[in-house]
Amino acid sequence: MGCPHLGFLLMVCCFLNALLASASHMNLPIMAFDEGYAQLFGDDHLVVLKDGKTDLYLHGYFSASIKLPADYTAGVVVAFYMSNGDMFEKQHDEIDFEFLGNIRGKDWRIQTNIYGNGSTSVGREERYYLWFDPSEDFHQYSILWTDSQIVFYVDNTPIREFKRTESMGGDFPAKPMTLYATIWDGSDWATNGGKYRVNYKYSPYITEFSDLVLHGCAVDPIEHLAKCDNVQSSQAIPTGITPAQRIKMDNFRKKQMTYSYCYDRVRYKVPPPECVINPQEAERLRVFDPVTFGKGRRHHGKRHHRSRTSQAEATSI
Repeated sequence: MGCPHLGFLLMVCCFLNALLASASHMNLPIMAFDEGYAQLFGDDHLVVLKDGKTDLYLHGYFSASIKLPADYTAGVVVAFYMSNGDMFEKQHDEIDFEFLGNIRGKDWRIQTNIYGNGSTSVGREERYYLWFDPSEDFHQYSILWTDSQIVFYVDNTPIREFKRTESMGGDFPAKPMTLYATIWDGSDWATNGGKYRVNYKYSPYITEFSDLVLHGCAVDPIEHLAKCDNVQSSQAIPTGITPAQRIKMDNFRKKQMTYSYCYDRVRYKVPPPECVINPQEAERLRVFDPVTFGKGRRHHGKRHHRSRTSQAEATSI
């Protein structure tokens, strides 16, 4: 079944108060989606099953429980990310979780990525397989963003630590951003470099979100003044990676990571300045085919403006 726009056959489902009332994530206050959700584009192709506002944040801890579509999902990209592309179109910052679908019988993969100050020519992607099937149940995906580091978590296990270095200059995200969730057609690149595309006979592709945590320094969009959360539960916010967590992160990366931009000699003859080269890690990653990055071709699928012909469904959280 052919279809020019993925939006015609996709649904994003946000299960709200019933799930959120009983949930607890690190003792943090969990808000209902109707408090922190606004549809940006996708028209009537976005389905909210129950029960919005768009906030800017400068640093904080951001998290959601997500259940991904099952069966054949090749070409489908689900993203949970922060961006300020609406405000700084040519100098935008971005922190990404991207979930890349696959053919039947093959696992979903996670891609993380970071941009700062419009540095989209330097993709800082890493890719991983998970130790579970993310389409069978909800799992928590979280971003810790401070002025010196970014940490990605899956079910409270850190999977990537990205530290700010002086050599990066303005490439580290440093401007206020909004949290987004999108689902879109990435057929040109998402699965084996575009070998397998979205097959609409398997639609609708349903992604479910719950247990939203927005805990950070909210920024007034007019005056650009930040007001930080100081609730009692703020002590539950991670400030970095503990020694026990670092052991878990190292084990995850050894077993599950399949790609890191730092070792991609096709794209970067010289690794970006923040890269710390580990010869053992480099050797391990050589067995994975970098064709998925299209020989350096950039891909931009997430859009933040309203469009009646959009190929993506966007939710601003």
